[in-house]
Amino acid sequence: MLECARDLTRQFVVQLDHRPGSLAALCRELERRQVDLKAIGGGGIGEHGHVILKTADDAATRDVLTAGKYEFIEGDSVLAEVDDKPGGMLSVLDRLAAAGVNVYGHLFTGRWGDRATFSFVVDDPAKARAALDQKG
Repeated sequence: MLECARDLTRQFVVQLDHRPGSLAALCRELERRQVDLKAIGGGGIGEHGHVILKTADDAATRDVLTAGKYEFIEGDSVLAEVDDKPGGMLSVLDRLAAAGVNVYGHLFTGRWGDRATFSFVVDDPAKARAALDQKG
């Protein structure tokens, strides 16, 4: 079973240099602007890394990223609730791929009983919501 709901906050996928202190520098600037992180994830391979952020202040986050000359993608979050079992997230990814929707990033946002929730930032949120039978 797949259920979806719209989360009105934005997500930011930010490219970072893959070196010690890159993430700390970004988080320091967010803290300086009093931006509260609501969810964070990321990784890195080779010379580049990335971080995916949901914050309590989208405008201030955007200002920090722009002022810091970070390369980033910003998009509406598409929230998907799935069965918490092997292949649960695959049901969402298959539907997005079949609709031609590219996933820029995702965050695990919670688990309750036998359900798990993921928040995606994609290239076409309207198409993603339609693919997931989600009302916009």
